[in-house]
Amino acid sequence: MPFALQAAILPQHMAKKKIVITLDGWSSCGKSTLAKQLAQELNYIYVDSGAMYRAITLYFLRNHVDWTDTEAVVNALENITLEFVYNEKSQQSEMHLNGENVEYVIRDLVVAEKVSDVAAVKEVRTFAVAQQQKMGKKKGIVMDGRDIGTVVFPDAELKIFMTADNAVRVERRFKELFAKNPNVSIEEVKANLEMRDYIDSHREVSPLRKADDAVILDNTHLTEEQQFNKAIQLVQQRTTSTVS
Repeated sequence: MPFALQAAILPQHMAKKKIVITLDGWSSCGKSTLAKQLAQELNYIYVDSGAMYRAITLYFLRNHVDWTDTEAVVNALENITLEFVYNEKSQQSEMHLNGENVEYVIRDLVVAEKVSDVAAVKEVRTFAVAQQQKMGKKKGIVMDGRDIGTVVFPDAELKIFMTADNAVRVERRFKELFAKNPNVSIEEVKANLEMRDYIDSHREVSPLRKADDAVILDNTHLTEEQQFNKAIQLVQQRTTSTVS
């Protein structure tokens, strides 16, 4: 039995009330990991907003789209279809770009180096946010990103802002990338994270910031199980108070 299921036995009435859960925070804070665990435990839909921006970035790179050219961006977006398709083998929803499974391609460092720039483009964010808000209308959704609790779902019932010490984040990201590319250096990873942090927090459109009503979850010294337990407790607080 997965640790997530061992960690907390949820009250039956908990499933009767569907809510929107947002997880925002810095790169390599484990947002996607926790979001997937919560979605699986609660039987919610998981939407990886970062994968959407990465897929758009991949399309721009492949098609030599200049994201500083507004007209070129608008025209390119008209040719982009994004869809999350459930893979029974991996038991995860994977990003498809115009019918192609790009889940693993979009995790490459080449895409990572450009995604913050692309995600800062107003037209790109408008395109992505509109799709994300449509996904969340029926509740029962977990979404992670940079502006989910502040822009996409400002009225979400539970907002979590995740953070961790920079050195820990760099080490986590390095291990993830090294497994795919042994030639990557920890210096490259550190520089990439610092660049993304700066762009994410200083961009003109929807900068990364903690929503006033978000709960801070610092996982620097937490195991995945401890982190999950803290998050589940927050979910219980938001769902049991108004459900009989």
